[in-house]
Amino acid sequence: MSKALKVFGQFLKDENGAALIEYTVLLGILLIAVIATIGLVGTWVSKQWLALDKALSP
Repeated sequence: MSKALKVFGQFLKDENGAALIEYTVLLGILLIAVIATIGLVGTWVSKQWLALDKALSP
């Protein structure tokens, strides 16, 4: 029983899992920001393309 408590205590002190979770959350936030930026830029480019098409149409 004491060996199990010792292993459990070492598990609680280990911070590698916490760092992995922090990096995963950071990666998720960055991914959302990149997707939002691509969406906004795509919308802007589409509007510019339509304006150019309208300007060049007879």
